Parts: sequence; structure tokens; C-alpha cells
Amino acid sequence: MIQPNPILTLSDVSLRVGGNALLESLSFTIEKGDFVYLVGKTGSGKSSLLRLLYADLAPQFGQIALGDMPISGMNKAEIPALRRKLGIVFQDYQLLPDRSVEDNLIFAMKATGWKEKALIERRLDLLIKELSLQGKNLQFPHQLSGGEQQRVGIARALINDPLLLLADEPTGNLDPQATKLVMDALKAVAARGTAVLMATHEYGLLEDYPGKVLWLKEGFVQEFATTTGFLEAFRKMGAE
Repeated sequence: MIQPNPILTLSDVSLRVGGNALLESLSFTIEKGDFVYLVGKTGSGKSSLLRLLYADLAPQFGQIALGDMPISGMNKAEIPALRRKLGIVFQDYQLLPDRSVEDNLIFAMKATGWKEKALIERRLDLLIKELSLQGKNLQFPHQLSGGEQQRVGIARALINDPLLLLADEPTGNLDPQATKLVMDALKAVAARGTAVLMATHEYGLLEDYPGKVLWLKEGFVQEFATTTGFLEAFRKMGAE
């Protein structure tokens, strides 16, 4: 059976900060439609790993590729093309406060090369429906709940139909109901074929929303094919 080409490949990737090894010899792949948790204690390098993937940091050793696009060694002129293939969701939403939901999304579209009005309107309408934001088009961020703001952030990240969605603690500031809506949205993204890599410290989510797990520990990564396997290993070791 022919295996699909991985969406993301890391081969012996190491990152050193201030002379200290933060990430050491990381090797793993992520396939189309995977939903993968990135876990580890505070300071284990979760955010730094995500920054490597969108070329905000560069590894000292090893190779990173998004599909057939090399990331490690990428020059600044190539980074915009990479980020059009990635979606990025942050914990603090990063919406423009003086623009409506609709205008936040249109601004991001135009910034990434969208020009034709009909295509912009069609994509906008689809994203609003997919993220259950109907009726919120003309509201400003301060008029939205935290969960609604985060769903706008997810919609923005999906504008260019990315190969991979990176989510850095996307539920960290949300109440349980808002967390459920955001997680349902992220799982739906993966079900449609966009791989999702989500950094989180909320291990309770892993029981409710199964997926694969990458566990960063003392600079190295341990892979688990299921959240059940990770949780069993984690509980045996005791709380971090």
C-alpha cells in the first residue's frame, strides 16, 4: 500500500537558545487530517517548536519540511509563501479591535493576495457559516465573547485552505462552553483534511477529543498514536 506524503516532516531537528539545548533531535511526521496534541510542562519548548514551523525561529540542526517545501534554511523572502500554506491560531486572538468580524477577515484575505470581490465574498460567507458566526459579521471584537473571538481567529487561519493549522493554547482563556465550541471547530477542520497541531496544557481535553500526541520532555519528543496511550504513560509518571 502506498503511503501518502506527509504534510509535515521533522528530521533530527535541534534548537539551542543561549547555548542551551531546548529541543533535541526531534523527528516526526504529521499526515493529512491528523489531529495532534503538543504537550509538555511550561518551558518544555511547545511554543518554540511552533515558531520553528512558521519560520519565526530557525533550527541549528536538522530539516523541517511542509509538504515538499523546506522550512529549515528558508530565507525571509520565502516566508510569506510558507505562511499561506499554514494557519496559525493564538491564545490571545490577535484581532484588529477597530474592525468588524467581516473586515478582520477581509483584511487578512487582501494581505495574502485576494483581490477579486466575488471570490472574497464567497470565501467570507463560507467561513462565517463553517465557524457558526452567522449574525456576527458586523460586530467588533469587544462585542464578542472569548469563544466567538477565537472562532474568528480560526476562520482567519483557514482563509487560504492551509495544509496545516497550528494552534497555540487556543482554549487557554475560555470557559467550558466556549472551549467545547472551539474544540468542535478544530476537530471539524481536521475531519475535512487540514492537519491540526495544537499545543495545550489542558490534559482534560485529550479525553474528550481523542487524537495523536507529541510529548515534549527534557528536550526530546515522545509520540503516542492515541491520547489514551499518552494519558496512561503520563499518569504512571505522576503529574509534571
